[in-house]
Amino acid sequence: MGYELAMKILVICLVLGAAAGSMIRPSKTLRQVPAAIFVFGDSTMDVGNNNYLQGKNVPRANQPYHGIDMPGSGKPSGRFSNGYNTADFVAQRMGFVSSPPPYLSLAPSSDNLIQTAFATGVNYASSGAGILDSTNAGNNIPLSRQVQYFNATWSEMVASKGSGAVTALLSRSIFLIGLGGNDLSAFANAAEHAHDSGDVAAFYGSLISHYSATITELYAMGARRFAIINVGLAGCLPVARVLDAAGACSERRNELAAGFNAALRSLLAGLAARLPGLAYSLADSYGIMTDIFADPAASGFADVASACCGGGRLGAAGCMPTSPLCADRDRHYFWDGVHPSQRAAEVRVEAFYDGPAQYTTPINFKQLVVASGTQ
Repeated sequence: MGYELAMKILVICLVLGAAAGSMIRPSKTLRQVPAAIFVFGDSTMDVGNNNYLQGKNVPRANQPYHGIDMPGSGKPSGRFSNGYNTADFVAQRMGFVSSPPPYLSLAPSSDNLIQTAFATGVNYASSGAGILDSTNAGNNIPLSRQVQYFNATWSEMVASKGSGAVTALLSRSIFLIGLGGNDLSAFANAAEHAHDSGDVAAFYGSLISHYSATITELYAMGARRFAIINVGLAGCLPVARVLDAAGACSERRNELAAGFNAALRSLLAGLAARLPGLAYSLADSYGIMTDIFADPAASGFADVASACCGGGRLGAAGCMPTSPLCADRDRHYFWDGVHPSQRAAEVRVEAFYDGPAQYTTPINFKQLVVASGTQ
């Protein structure tokens, strides 16, 4: 084993050691963000918004075995996970019990929406959502509409509490964003375009343009602190591996993810230079997956290729009540054909929040919290 790989495994082990004492319990540390957390993204962040959408093709995690390890219930909660997901663990590390509630559960009551937004924040994420409206169109809440929902929330907050109170709240809040994988998957599935350099460049340009518009619009409404997670090893998801006869990762899909991540990193640096007061932390999902997959056992995982819950080869057919279920869910990196298990999500967030410096840039999530003016 090379020295560099050995050192990477060592730092991952240190992260795992820090995580072990609170594997599925809400954080008991002092709350570090007395404001709120507002969440935007895809199924790695969704805590139930899709349960409120109509349509037979809407992806929903409203049946077993989803939620089997959810503390306090062991029942499906709208999360594509055996328990908590990425949004939950980020919120917990900031001192909340879990992710704030899904927007669509709050929207019917203006008073409830306003009270919750001021107390904890709101989660707008939607399974299947993309940066582009065209990604899985009609079966999710795309990023642009998630921002529209936040705009509606902002308007109700201002009408109720006044612009000064809202500005103060948002300046001390964290805006968590994580998506892009669905866009890359849809593009890669259109094989006639995925290998053309001109089409790839245009695709990146469209993604970055929409991402820039999102952050700029949120900034205009008062957002200042952005915790952003890039796209991981898209070619190593079980649903991607199953396309290869030998079950190997798709290098092309990984290359597409790496190219997008580089463009996103450049975008954020440019926005921070242009928008006064904007601070951000960009978490490297791609990097930590690469390091964990290099030696799964060193990170406590026995399987990083197949799903814990799912039918068919590599468990990639989806998690259903009749699907095979692995015996030790904490030893599987993947819960289903796409999503990390509860344990994998927590290990990742521990690294992003206050872990080794190579997994976040230019600061980590904890430093972003401190930068919001709270301790």
